[in-house]
Amino acid sequence: MNREEKVASVTELQARFRRASVTLVAASKGLTVAKTRELRRALRQAGGELKIAKNTLARRALKDTAFAVLEELLTGPTGLVFGYDDPIAVAKVLVRFTEENAKLSITGGALEGRLLPGTAVTELAKLPSREVLLGMLLGLLQAPATQLLRTIQEPGARFARLLGKVRDSREQQD
Repeated sequence: MNREEKVASVTELQARFRRASVTLVAASKGLTVAKTRELRRALRQAGGELKIAKNTLARRALKDTAFAVLEELLTGPTGLVFGYDDPIAVAKVLVRFTEENAKLSITGGALEGRLLPGTAVTELAKLPSREVLLGMLLGLLQAPATQLLRTIQEPGARFARLLGKVRDSREQQD
């Protein structure tokens, strides 16, 4: 790489770090090109991407970003996984892929400026996805209104059931 290519690579990495909501670091030991392509495709579907970069260039790109804490994890052959939308979805894809492929391991990551060890990334992957969490929140918000509506409607419903029983008993008498 000449100097211009290195500067362009650092600038490109800095843009990715600034755009990402989560960055994970994975150690690759002999992962095939086909498996790497499979991982990239799965990450793209989850709103993320995999970037293989030289550690020295990645360290330069980390400066003045929220992910500067990742510097200590950049040793040996590493891949940077950037998550742009849902950090949990990207973590799930990476954890599932490492479980299926022993040649890839999670070194750690960073979320909102905090360093995460590899075990914390695995725990992050166990959380429900953003959509599920939003659905749970919506259910909690709707519960009081639903209960209030049932309480208001119950006297009328009881009266209607009582009238139905009176009608049925009169029909049986006739």
